[in-house]
Amino acid sequence: MTAGELVGPDVEIDGATQDSRSVTPGCLFVPLVAERDGHAFIAEALAAGASAYLTHRVASGSDGKTAIRVADTSEALTNLGTAARRSIGVDGGRVVGITGSVGKTSTKDLLSAVLGNSGLVHASRQSFNNDIGVPLTLVGAPTDVRHVVVEMGARSIGDIGRLVEVAQPDVGVLITVAAAHTEVFGSLEAVADTKGEIFDALPPNGCAVVTADVPEALVQARRARCPILTFGVRGEVRASNIQLDAALRPSFRMESPWGRTDVHLEARGAHMVTNALAASAVGLVEGVGLDDIAAGLMDAGVSPWRMEVVEASGGCTVVNDAYNANPTSVVAALEALAALPGSGRKIAVLGLMAELGDDSPDAHVAVAVRAASLGIDVLAVGTDLYGAEKSEIVDGVDAARTWLTALDLGAGDAVLVKGSRVTGLEKVAEGLLKE
Repeated sequence: MTAGELVGPDVEIDGATQDSRSVTPGCLFVPLVAERDGHAFIAEALAAGASAYLTHRVASGSDGKTAIRVADTSEALTNLGTAARRSIGVDGGRVVGITGSVGKTSTKDLLSAVLGNSGLVHASRQSFNNDIGVPLTLVGAPTDVRHVVVEMGARSIGDIGRLVEVAQPDVGVLITVAAAHTEVFGSLEAVADTKGEIFDALPPNGCAVVTADVPEALVQARRARCPILTFGVRGEVRASNIQLDAALRPSFRMESPWGRTDVHLEARGAHMVTNALAASAVGLVEGVGLDDIAAGLMDAGVSPWRMEVVEASGGCTVVNDAYNANPTSVVAALEALAALPGSGRKIAVLGLMAELGDDSPDAHVAVAVRAASLGIDVLAVGTDLYGAEKSEIVDGVDAARTWLTALDLGAGDAVLVKGSRVTGLEKVAEGLLKE
């Protein structure tokens, strides 16, 4: 698979990881060269129980350990993922690829729960959505898996296409297209074209699942050579009578060509309905019954730092949505905050929305204006882009925690924490919950 050279005895491996801290007994350790050289952690990985490791360095085998010497460890990992994908197909398993500007991970979590009612499901961990995470997800799939759910992210044109070559999805899902990473892509059209790469290689017995509510996304489905199923307000799979309870858990009536059913979500926020519809559409295509879809959605949780609604010891409600941020996701989170019951203060702790390019100043101000219209105060952390006249500004996480502590927040108050990954604002939410 890797065109490598075996050094040391034959061993059996079970899964793979590039992180020496995530080694499980019997796995293959893949040292990658980035900001840090993973080769420096080989000994640590072996001590933790790895059966073997890849290397592009000289491996003598004198230590009795098993190595596979390859020309490039990153390329070898890609080849392993491609080979693993072929084996999934042999055993009758199917792969679902998910992409979109927002909602990929939450949709992956919801879909995994939906498909779990029809057989064994394996999904990418957290946001394993790049040229490292996708091969690792495929390599880690059990031999008798029924579905593998793969999240696919993009930072440049062609990224989704390269991931598709490895994962070869049977079903491709495009949740939405929005202004994210436009500093890199240059335009919304380029974002859409890149996300649409997920449809290019779908097989005739596959399905393109796409939102009907975003024209830039819907047009991309024309690239598919298989049936198309839409979801959303204008979609074939849609929601009616959407309601939120006091903890922001949505309920709705799902309508589809397969019939109707009532759905109750544990995932928080009205915007999760769209993700649930996407997951439901895939479930229907893959033969999951309506009752099983509803049961899966009701039991599904989502990955950390995504619309976690927790009550702090003093009674203040904390909405931790700190994993990442772009204009679309921030506005959705603000609307969720506004929907919380209570007559107390509502505060949005917002960090930078990164990689928006020339649109960044206007995008940040538009978010601040939307917050004001919802009666939400903005505490901007580490950026003045939200505007001094529309927000309080502090230098960093510690200053934000000090500012919030001084407010003596209590019952009826609510705080949203959200920013791009680089801001590390989850520490603000953690601080609020420890007080």
